[in-house]
Amino acid sequence: MRIPILATPPLLPLIREDLGMSEAQIGALVGLPLALFALAAVPGSLLVARLGAGATLLAGLFIVAAASGARGLTSGVWPLYLATIFTGLGVAVMQPAVPRLVREWVPERIGLGTAIYTNGMMTGALTPIALTFVLVMPLVGYSWRADLLIWAAPVLLIAVIMTGALPMLPRGKATAERLPDRWWPDWRSGRTWMLGLTFGSNNSLYYALSAVLPEFLSHGGRGHLIGGALLWLNMGQIVALALLLLLADRMLHRAWPYLVFGLCGLVGVVALAYADGGWLIAASGIVGVASAVTFGTTLALPPSLSRPDDVHRTAAGMFTIGYTCAVVAPIVCGALWDHLGLPRAAFVPIAVCTLGLTILGSAMSRYRPPTAGTTPT
Repeated sequence: MRIPILATPPLLPLIREDLGMSEAQIGALVGLPLALFALAAVPGSLLVARLGAGATLLAGLFIVAAASGARGLTSGVWPLYLATIFTGLGVAVMQPAVPRLVREWVPERIGLGTAIYTNGMMTGALTPIALTFVLVMPLVGYSWRADLLIWAAPVLLIAVIMTGALPMLPRGKATAERLPDRWWPDWRSGRTWMLGLTFGSNNSLYYALSAVLPEFLSHGGRGHLIGGALLWLNMGQIVALALLLLLADRMLHRAWPYLVFGLCGLVGVVALAYADGGWLIAASGIVGVASAVTFGTTLALPPSLSRPDDVHRTAAGMFTIGYTCAVVAPIVCGALWDHLGLPRAAFVPIAVCTLGLTILGSAMSRYRPPTAGTTPT
């Protein structure tokens, strides 16, 4: 789910030079998958309702493998955009399926199951960033097209493995008896909006900071810190995985992960606006840990708070709201910087997101899993 998306950023300078793209066009290329995550979450819920979570997962994997590889065969900007759209679409339709599968496969250990697939997502995000120029590019003659084809191969391999594995994995009782009819998220439910805004606060923290921090450091003549700051923003997430795997079930439906790590994120964001040198790198790592712990904890909520046949539509509502926030947040940060002429002003919306994550996430602890035959509100 993350390898084909994160395979592109290291290649952007080569793609821009080869295709003669402007900075705005590069920005659109980066933003397209994120926009698809928001736009295609509900269609993904429909596929889960009609085809089942396993079939939707397989369809998404094969779409991603084909579209991601097709990016390396494109000859112009618009074909590259089209292939990127289908790559994002394939990932997006999988996203509501995975929480549903967690509920079907490990219903008694939802927190741990979510922590494990969160581990996979974050490892998949770091793998192409870490290995593209160290390993893959030298092997393919520094061709960005061949590199994208190489990174499509693991997705295809996983799709083939899952095709054989799915029949051997457990299916939920509701799925075995009948396909669920409901797929449209309950937009009138306060729970859906609380989930979406909590997830949106988390995503906005990460994506807005990833957009603002390089420009902020470059503007202040500290471009040499960009690599380290972004590295530890992501390495902090890997460090947090150990905590998630050890305490995942104990974090579920608790306020303390959001109170502790939301406020840690706030301290880290404020420090990034004022710190320098090693302190700035440390602040990036703190934000990375905080965002990863709350990310994994929030992902576990749809399968744990919903009836088995409602998980996909609850998750779709959360993803739609959450990724919409993530698209808007960097724009708000940049607009505030431009309007006030103060670089540090760009950190204000990010700080607000950490407060929203702390307050909303803590409030989510009052919701409890539904009892048989009931639907939570």
